[in-house]
Amino acid sequence: MRRSRRTPSAPWRGSPLRRRSVRVPDPVQPTDALFLALRRLRAPLITVVVVFSVGVTGLTLIPGTDPQGHVWHLSVFDALYLMSYTATTIGFGEIPYPLSYPQRAWVIVCIFASVMGWAYFIGIMLALLQDRAFRLAVARQAFVRKVKALRRPFLIVAGYGQMGRMVAEKLDARGRSCVILDSDPASLDALADAQLSSDIPALVADARDPASLGLAGLGSPYCTGVLALTHDDEVNLAIVMAVSLLREDVPVIACANDRLTVGAMRDFGAEAVVNAYERFGNYLVMRLRHPDTYRLVTWLTAMSGEPLPPDTEEHEDGHWVIASNDGFGRELAQDLEDAGLNWSLVRPEDGPPDVSGSVGFVAGSDQDALNLALAGHARLENPDVFLAVRQSSPRAKPLLEALAPDSVFIPAQLSVSEALSRVITPDFWEFVAYLWTLDDKAADGLVSRIVQRMGRGSPDSDRFVIDTVQAPAVARWLKAGHRVHLGDLFRHPDDRTLQLRALPVTLMRDGTPTFEPPSDTLLRLGDTVVVIGQTAAFATMNRGLIYDHVVAYLATGVQVPATWVGRLLARGRRAELLRAWESGQD
Repeated sequence: MRRSRRTPSAPWRGSPLRRRSVRVPDPVQPTDALFLALRRLRAPLITVVVVFSVGVTGLTLIPGTDPQGHVWHLSVFDALYLMSYTATTIGFGEIPYPLSYPQRAWVIVCIFASVMGWAYFIGIMLALLQDRAFRLAVARQAFVRKVKALRRPFLIVAGYGQMGRMVAEKLDARGRSCVILDSDPASLDALADAQLSSDIPALVADARDPASLGLAGLGSPYCTGVLALTHDDEVNLAIVMAVSLLREDVPVIACANDRLTVGAMRDFGAEAVVNAYERFGNYLVMRLRHPDTYRLVTWLTAMSGEPLPPDTEEHEDGHWVIASNDGFGRELAQDLEDAGLNWSLVRPEDGPPDVSGSVGFVAGSDQDALNLALAGHARLENPDVFLAVRQSSPRAKPLLEALAPDSVFIPAQLSVSEALSRVITPDFWEFVAYLWTLDDKAADGLVSRIVQRMGRGSPDSDRFVIDTVQAPAVARWLKAGHRVHLGDLFRHPDDRTLQLRALPVTLMRDGTPTFEPPSDTLLRLGDTVVVIGQTAAFATMNRGLIYDHVVAYLATGVQVPATWVGRLLARGRRAELLRAWESGQD
């Protein structure tokens, strides 16, 4: 008997954790680097000042003789002037009178003393520039200035490994701002070489330290979320705890593979915990038992423009072999067992397992080369076996494309896709969770409607609220007592008989979602609409949200002049047409 599918779990919310209000640690002051430089340069500066002072004093005290034989002394200004061009090795030579031999002897002493003083100063300065603490202070100061300069919503990304790089690239492509923290300097060196359109603030720091999160702008009103994407579950847990205790209002999404760590994160109120190992098991079971639903879910959660996956058949039941040396194998085995499938877990280091009598094989070690070897042997031994391969590095992508397994598990990509969906468009992720509950027939029907409306490329997602900020024209229209249907907003503003390449997928009203809402649904103030479609269609749709004459045309079919003068002149005719339209609606 087949068991029910496990759907993506919603954020766990029990009783709120009691806490006191504590301020987020303040960023360092911008003068830290200056004070550090002054402390390091104190001794050489004192040395240079002493050399100048002694030199100027000696020049003013040692007498000279003018051409008439009269005794004269350099003034303090003349002595300082002479000492300046002498100590800097310029050697200008302009003096009131030729120097006497005692004065020349003293200048010789000043030259050697000043050269040694400057050499000492320059040496300490060069050492300071190479000093790691000073360079970190300068970098921290520049980082703080960049973060303070952010005047639009941004995300804090902790960890710039494979997942962090993918997040930064996707956020940059969307025009979203982010701030990056990573404890490995080599990781942030790769950021400088990344082909990004914006200058992303980044700092070498331990994200577990609340002060580091404060530097990254956790206390800023523009901080809209934190992504804990390091490879260490304990570090991610520490970040979750820090954000939860310091900024309860800021959602934090973390990656974790250990079940105990996942539970602790949820105890501290993590908005979502992404377990890539568990998620792949869910996807694999869906691929086997509900291929059309799997096709729909993977297509809608893929990168924008990705082609629609081909149709696949429901896979037969049988024995599965999992080759894994970490928690991935245990998680996958649990998912297969929940689905009523037989399995055996083997160590990949023990060599290729026997898959001659198996219906499926998963090469799930943490080494791409080993996985390729295991997968190649399995296909030679059993050409009909369902082959799933785990990919750890992007370098293995062309090799896996050549091997063409039935399923490829990329933990970083799976985690990033879900994390970004949850933090950028959380309402859309609720729609994705709804898709998991669809049967193959309903999923295939939805695919057909999407393809018919906007083509076979993976659509983008967006959301808007019917209020005076995001949809002011619609809000004014509703406040005036008029009605507008949901489907009206998806008509083309130049010709309402044409449909935009976009579809509403969720209508959120009073905290209750309605998935795949009918087009004849009457909108209300405060409604949230989640849409999928082409990016150009979203821009066209905005015209109906912000321009009064456009929403009037979309709702009634009555052409309304765009200018207030035109509307004033046509007010009588417009009112007549509007009354006729409203009577027809009744």
